[in-house]
Amino acid sequence: MSRLTSAASRDTGNGAFLPPRPGGGGGGRGDEDHSRNSLPNYGHRLRQARLGLAVAMAPIFILFVAFTAVYLIRRGFVSFDASRNSYIRDWVPVQLPWLMLFINTGILLASSVTIELARRAITREAALAPVRSIPGVSLGEERHFPWLVLSTILGVLFLAGQLVVWKDLSSRGFHLTGGTSSSFVYVLTAMHGLHLAGGVLALLFANVASWLHRNVDNRRIIVDISSWYWHCMTGIWLLILLLFSFAAE
Repeated sequence: MSRLTSAASRDTGNGAFLPPRPGGGGGGRGDEDHSRNSLPNYGHRLRQARLGLAVAMAPIFILFVAFTAVYLIRRGFVSFDASRNSYIRDWVPVQLPWLMLFINTGILLASSVTIELARRAITREAALAPVRSIPGVSLGEERHFPWLVLSTILGVLFLAGQLVVWKDLSSRGFHLTGGTSSSFVYVLTAMHGLHLAGGVLALLFANVASWLHRNVDNRRIIVDISSWYWHCMTGIWLLILLLFSFAAE
């Protein structure tokens, strides 16, 4: 009877009794379950982060779609000239530096490939981390190619290339305030460059976290979200380039 009483309650030392902890057995199993439940659920955090990225990307896509629609509408806009008694189209075609634009596109596509390889590498590292933590288990030394560093460098090169494009446009007489057509070119490329610069900052943060040997699961979340964001920026750039090729003249 005394054993049942001691198992069913815990003496607090002042005569009061508390109910037993969940799991029984003096609280050993209950403490183990509690410690397991208190561990970070990185899979759940990753899904939440991806969902947050999707929500954040929605207004960005809407912004680019809105500017694209206005660009196409303004390109086909005509006004009535009373002196000529006719309708005229005041859209001035922009002579784009296509060679530099194609070079920048190749750089961005390459960076999208390298960041995807970085995402897969960190995913594999996170999957093998529990195995590596087992005493006596060795998976050998693996050489990790710095895909993340290469992606960051390519991102910076793309932004530098866009500055070269702007300089070329300016030398040809197409300025930000020089006309409606050239203004749209600057605005669209600047918006994309600004958003891509945010991706570069995220990659820099991921590189610093890697150099400081932060938790692999935390680094995986950062790289995963940065890679999907980067792929979206690459897709938006291809759409902008297609728009320019279709409506530049």
